[in-house]
Amino acid sequence: ARQKNKKINLIMRKILITGGAGYIGSMLSSELVKKGYFVTVVDLIKYDKKSLEHLNYHKNFSLIKADIRNFRLMKKLIGKNEFIIPLAALVGAPLCERNKKEAISVNYESIKILTRHLKKKNKLIYLTTNSGYGIGEKNKFCDEDSPLNPISLYGKTKCDAEREVLKFKNTIAFRLATVFGSSFRMRSDLLVNNFAETAIKKKKLSIFEPHFRRNYIHVRDVVKAIIFSIQNFNKLKSNIFNLGLSSANITKIQLAKKMQKKVKNLKINISKNKKDPDQRDYFVSNKKIEKKGFKASISLDAGIDEMLEIFKLRDTKIINNY
Repeated sequence: ARQKNKKINLIMRKILITGGAGYIGSMLSSELVKKGYFVTVVDLIKYDKKSLEHLNYHKNFSLIKADIRNFRLMKKLIGKNEFIIPLAALVGAPLCERNKKEAISVNYESIKILTRHLKKKNKLIYLTTNSGYGIGEKNKFCDEDSPLNPISLYGKTKCDAEREVLKFKNTIAFRLATVFGSSFRMRSDLLVNNFAETAIKKKKLSIFEPHFRRNYIHVRDVVKAIIFSIQNFNKLKSNIFNLGLSSANITKIQLAKKMQKKVKNLKINISKNKKDPDQRDYFVSNKKIEKKGFKASISLDAGIDEMLEIFKLRDTKIINNY
């Protein structure tokens, strides 16, 4: 009986992460390895070939350089792992607009096929985006029952994929706020990170459509939420949760002014003739996941301070998604 229980516990600690070398994935993989989980990452290693180098020493880590659309491989790996966390995607409106066919193939069709290979033992944790809310009502927060009205192709592919994964009972779906903070695989195109880099290097922020609203969350809080969902899976499964920092529902101009308080002589220029390619505009309620026991805790100010320090010291160019 002890041997049988030991075998079951070992299987339950096996986690497959696609896109595990990416912005969120590299941080998640590192934390899970540290906690003793057996982590297998499938990634094309497109942008940063060093983001997982620090894990090569660990015997409970494995990296497979492959496309997630290699469905024979994926079927085999799904059978060997308890938890499946598909992070591989073309992320963001600009990248998806430039690569429409690939965005649909990777973000939606590959997820649809992946769900067909899932077995009863599998547990799926899926990260989508709260950009699916599109344009929210002026004085109302979007919650998980709010209608989805994605504007960008990115938002549409992720909403379509979310519908597919929720057909599988053992699923938790997180609708992510805009992520910020430092990662082993850095991105400077995300709004907070981008404002921090621009503020340090140019001493000027050019903003268009300053009234647009967003919710934000630190990458480390995203990782904590995923680990919380692994440890409390049965309590959370068959559910969608908004995942953001409740104190960080702010407009673009409010974010810029936060930067201005921290960066000496920073100028803010508001452009009236330019449009944001991603027209989403909303505030988000995160009460549902908070009532279950998880609350994002890293403040926006702490994240801004972190990113400003990084860009003061960093002299190498960050390769973004597009």
